[in-house]
Amino acid sequence: MTSPSIVRNQQQTFQRLWRNVLPHIRTDRDLPARIQSLLRRREFGSRDRRLYRELLYTAVRHLPWIEELSGRPQPDIIRALAWLAADTPATHGLRSSLVDDWPACPATVAGRAQFLGVERCLMPEWFREHCPEAFVPPDIDVLATRPPLWIRMQTADAGAVQTEFSERGWPVRQAATLPAAFEILAEADLTTTTAFREGLFEIQDLGSQLVLAGAPIGPGGCWLDACAGAGGKTLQLAALLGTGGRVEAYDVRPEALSELKERARRGGFNNIRVLDRMPDRTAYDGVLVDAPCSGSGTWRRAPHLKWCTTPGDIAAQAARQRQLLEQCCRHVAPGGMLIYATCSLSRVENSDVVNAFLTNHPEYSAPATVRTFGCPQDAAGLTFLPAIHDTDGYFVSRMHRLA
Repeated sequence: MTSPSIVRNQQQTFQRLWRNVLPHIRTDRDLPARIQSLLRRREFGSRDRRLYRELLYTAVRHLPWIEELSGRPQPDIIRALAWLAADTPATHGLRSSLVDDWPACPATVAGRAQFLGVERCLMPEWFREHCPEAFVPPDIDVLATRPPLWIRMQTADAGAVQTEFSERGWPVRQAATLPAAFEILAEADLTTTTAFREGLFEIQDLGSQLVLAGAPIGPGGCWLDACAGAGGKTLQLAALLGTGGRVEAYDVRPEALSELKERARRGGFNNIRVLDRMPDRTAYDGVLVDAPCSGSGTWRRAPHLKWCTTPGDIAAQAARQRQLLEQCCRHVAPGGMLIYATCSLSRVENSDVVNAFLTNHPEYSAPATVRTFGCPQDAAGLTFLPAIHDTDGYFVSRMHRLA
């Protein structure tokens, strides 16, 4: 148990940090960078940073409750936060000192709300029509927790990676749905490992991995990744195509492509070509459009986005997504595949965008997916709800162009 003086200091420090963060939660989409900047100060050691980061993100994740509790004495709010926070080595001392006499934190939002005596919803009410599943168990319960850490193996010898993790005291769990996916069951800086430096694995959410894992992508062929970003799916696609295939990758953000080049180099990928502009070529075997979106599927990872995203933001993203599909569909060869994916749970960005595209392009169809991984499917595509496999939320539509 932490000494009372240290606990008081931690409470005061958190209050000071929270006063700096609170005014920006509903306006700053780059809030994580703001928090990182605050915690980078010399007064904080590595354990302090982990403690206050967990408390701050817990507070942002439960913002309506924190606002509802604001009329109570400040120590009550800190105790509630300590109780809601994950029990990690960094938070354990504070939790033991403040809430050791409290019951275990229930797994359900309803149970937590009942104990704390709060009523407000932890999701923006306007989002209900976009994704009603996010407002009921089990998804609302999962969305109120921080996400696990997943990796994708890029080596057939996963044992070597697991051995290094074991030596560092990091237990892992292999995903039942995908043999190459492993959950790291500890707080770990994976970038410090030899396995990471040698490109034996990539940090990638399991849901993100499932987007391509269920697609009928065989070895060989040439694909365009039109919104490659930093390249998580680019590398996975290159692995699926094998040495006989090729991925040409483009993104409007040069800094993201620089990271992609480094990841490809680290992983030893020789079948990825990074483009500095959209290609003229129109005969790709497949095109991946991992579209920019609201990020509503990542709200457990980036909880501030719940409070600074608006219906207008989603409508604007949907318009942009429709334009991207119009632009990219021309690059698919007859008989080829067009994969549209988002990390959104909004039907406006997902099924509505795909259905509008299919209406305007009768040369494309969206056949039912055989490998659904237990996730719901409609005529437009497949939705990876967070509670099914403890992931972020994703949507994917795998459309085929007539030969």
